Amino acid sequence: MKPSPILVALCLLGGCAMAFEGGGLLPARFAPPPSVAEDRLDAPYVPTPEPVVEAMLDLAGVGPDDYLIDLGSGDGRIPIAAGRRGARALGVDIDPERIAQANLAAQLAGVEGRVSFRRQDMFETSIADASVVAMYLLPDINLRLRPRLLTELRPGTRVVTHAFTMGDWAPDQRRVIGERNIYLWIVPAVVEGRWELTEGNGPPATLVLEQHFQTVGGTLAGAGGVASIREARLRGSDFSFTVDTASGPRTYRGIVSDDSIVPESGRAWRARRVG
Repeated sequence: MKPSPILVALCLLGGCAMAFEGGGLLPARFAPPPSVAEDRLDAPYVPTPEPVVEAMLDLAGVGPDDYLIDLGSGDGRIPIAAGRRGARALGVDIDPERIAQANLAAQLAGVEGRVSFRRQDMFETSIADASVVAMYLLPDINLRLRPRLLTELRPGTRVVTHAFTMGDWAPDQRRVIGERNIYLWIVPAVVEGRWELTEGNGPPATLVLEQHFQTVGGTLAGAGGVASIREARLRGSDFSFTVDTASGPRTYRGIVSDDSIVPESGRAWRARRVG
């Protein structure tokens, strides 16, 4: 008698050594022993529980317009969950067993048209097109990846991690799920430097900004003297700050675009980078 397609799929699934813990397809006791390749991996294979996966995607606001890249994707549960939300997703892992497992899981979930997996070193993976990057890696790996996240990703790209932080790059948000921490960063635009700010027909003022990731300070020097900026906020390309003038507090809100800052509304001011 010819075996049914369902039976064949279940046999393949078992052969692919699923380890979907925390709400996956099979209990963890059926998981295979660690892959022989795992002693050569940058991070060990430790699956993220499904409730934490969903919380990570919620924190990052993942939706149909997003392209998520999961660095160290393991069994593929984060890209697959993103695909269920209508997002496109790519999972990257160096272990061929995990890639095979993830591809089969994507087929069974019906998201293979939106979700793909690639056997590749995460440090060699292009991330520039991502709107969201997900990671569950060790702290030293996060720090090794941090320069690429800050320079290759577009301002406003969201980075979400399970358990571990980015050193002195403070997260924009933190959430606790059970006993587990998840963190969100918004990649900031580069605003540090010297800017010429013009407002209406008045003389230009000099805006000097200092930046530590999304934390910004500095001064605005014009005809009225030099004033320290306060309440500066940088979230992606959105930038705002307040200065105290002789006529009262003045708040500037704008969008950083390459070497210019343009107002988010019709107010007649702008800044251009001059150093």
